[in-house]
Amino acid sequence: MDLVSACRVFVHVSERGSFTLGAAAARVPQSVASRRIAALERHFGERLFDRTTRRATLTVFGRDMLPSAKRLVRLAEAMEYDAERARLRPFGLAVPRTCPVRRLALLDAAARDQGTVLDLRPAGPAERAELLRSHDVRAALLALPRDEADWTVPLGVASRAGGDAPVKPLRLETLRPGRAQPGFRRLRIQPEDDVPHIRDRLEQLGHRAALVPAQITVAASLVEAVSETLRTDDLLLCPRPQAAELGLRWRPLAGEAVVRGYGVAALTGDDAERVREGLGAQVARALGAEADGSAADSAERNGAEEDGA
Repeated sequence: MDLVSACRVFVHVSERGSFTLGAAAARVPQSVASRRIAALERHFGERLFDRTTRRATLTVFGRDMLPSAKRLVRLAEAMEYDAERARLRPFGLAVPRTCPVRRLALLDAAARDQGTVLDLRPAGPAERAELLRSHDVRAALLALPRDEADWTVPLGVASRAGGDAPVKPLRLETLRPGRAQPGFRRLRIQPEDDVPHIRDRLEQLGHRAALVPAQITVAASLVEAVSETLRTDDLLLCPRPQAAELGLRWRPLAGEAVVRGYGVAALTGDDAERVREGLGAQVARALGAEADGSAADSAERNGAEEDGA
């Protein structure tokens, strides 16, 4: 028996003195209202209404039970109201600052179609983790090593556009300063990639290529990194979609791919599942990535093929 629904009918019938009017107020057929009252009487083992009169008159037991029934109905209605407010409360999700606005809008639209209102919070890698730790958001897309990630996106190098030369994978050793060169080209790491598993990997590759340590540097901001790339021969570490968005010429790195990895961390397992499974495809598009690492694997294969050509 649905105790709340039965008590709701009980309250409406008692207030109106009629099964017909009470059923209409409870928005159920009269036959359903009668069955619910009968079930409630069987449950309590006492009659609630006196059947000897034409009106629905409360028995002594019915009058004693009415206040409790009203409290139960009011509590149920308050709970339903609170549940509706909770469903409409925005779902805080920390995302990388590098996500394009249009792709975030498509993610937001997909979430709304599923009944979730997102509160998207663009932030850097460390800030996203802190937003989750402080419970300012319910979930965050964290920067992770490739083998721990739900989504991966390969990184290459971007330079200012110019010329029609074929785009071949870049060998870092070609950036090695020559004796006759007065300076050297820098490879700038933007803040989104200033995480150990990317920065350390790139520095290792630079060391193997005998680059000057200062050639691989972390930019203070993406704006600064792009500005230096546009006005000099310096390079920017970034994925292909971001280079296209910035109007830069992109090349993959030769050899083993350097990869951004992202995973979902959340306050609850259900929240993580909602992002990973319910919105996984839209999150991948916003990141410029594919699930299960296929994007990185494809880029690595393509780079090896072009390098050997």
